[in-house]
Amino acid sequence: MTELIIIGAGPGGYKAAVHAAQHGLKVTIIEEGHVGGTCLNVGCIPTKTYVHSATFAEAVERQQQVVEQLRSGVETLLSHPNITLVRGKASFVDAHTVRVGDETFTADNIIIATGSSAKLLPIPGINDPRVVTSTELLQLRELPRRLCIVGAGVIGMEFASVFNRFGAEVTVIEFLKECLPMLDSDIAKRLRKQLEKQGVTFNLQCGVKSLTPIPSPVGEGSVSGKGCLVQFENKKGQIESVEADVVLIATGRKPNTEGLNLEAASITLAPNGTIPVDREYSAADGIFAIGDVNGKQMLAHAAEYQGHHVVNRILGIEDHIRFDIMPGAIFTVPEAANVGPSEDQLKEQGIPYECHKSFYRANGKALAMNETEGMVKLCTEPGEGRILSAHAFGAHAADLVQEVTAYITLGATLQQLRDTVHIHPTLSEVLIEVN
Repeated sequence: MTELIIIGAGPGGYKAAVHAAQHGLKVTIIEEGHVGGTCLNVGCIPTKTYVHSATFAEAVERQQQVVEQLRSGVETLLSHPNITLVRGKASFVDAHTVRVGDETFTADNIIIATGSSAKLLPIPGINDPRVVTSTELLQLRELPRRLCIVGAGVIGMEFASVFNRFGAEVTVIEFLKECLPMLDSDIAKRLRKQLEKQGVTFNLQCGVKSLTPIPSPVGEGSVSGKGCLVQFENKKGQIESVEADVVLIATGRKPNTEGLNLEAASITLAPNGTIPVDREYSAADGIFAIGDVNGKQMLAHAAEYQGHHVVNRILGIEDHIRFDIMPGAIFTVPEAANVGPSEDQLKEQGIPYECHKSFYRANGKALAMNETEGMVKLCTEPGEGRILSAHAFGAHAADLVQEVTAYITLGATLQQLRDTVHIHPTLSEVLIEVN
């Protein structure tokens, strides 16, 4: 007997399955690909392996080792006696029944955790084999000499940083006026300037118009041998171009809902293709949607905590997870991270605030590490009241923001942060040095 069906074994799905199983529920989890989802197999884990590898060749070798080790760990977790792992494509038969091949499974509660995939723009030439998504880029075995990245969000910026460090000539084309729109604009601009110093070329407020193969001269091989010409319109309306051996499309992600037959469960997709849910992640009676597929917060840890919360709801367990406080990080070199509204957003919403900054160059540990490029920016209520947000770039910025996340969750003030003893010498002292 199955009490809970979970469609998708990514971070949201498999963590929800384990949590439910540990509390006695009989779980059937369905996955058509590798367990672990995008993050583990072709997303955040492989890219972090690249970040922490010295050379491209080392990154290629280590990536598969790390992924296989972690995937094996997920499969071990899913071997729990209360969990049945079913391989295949799931589709709804009705609101409580799911079909996989010739089998059907029925349960009172179903969680949809099918994740997302790369979203491609309708650009002429987008289907050229040299135009890739992050999945295909991670499968390359030779470092491209010239890499053009379309999109300066998290995925684009991380790949720009790492491939530049490996020695590729990297050009980024972004439609917006600044990279990383989820970050405070001050932090985003400073991070971009650092990447420019490292050799990355940015073309902001530019829209790609076409992707055209560059033919090889007669006698020099096939037409696919000379790369791709990327034409784009700049902010003045002028057409410019750049040549690249590989073009990465990093323009966001779309929810994976194709083939689920959601109509049979009386679920209608939102105009942007996501599954509409309420504050408890319910899409219909007994059906929940977590993670990227609901489009709320497209982060692996958001999916994990949403799944945890849904299982708690099914079990009747109360929790106090604050989904309005969701930290995020960009693993460029240097790192960037944030939690809470940016200064720009606070201004737009008319929320009174004070801004406090400190810089890595005044921190002893940063100097010792030779990591002096960095800044922390805290926004608080007036009078150094409750901490509202934190935005940072620099070495281990994600760890610093994670500490501030705890203070924000507990409603702490800037003075309470300063009153907390911090080990010396550590980068975390940057937090108590804000003024």
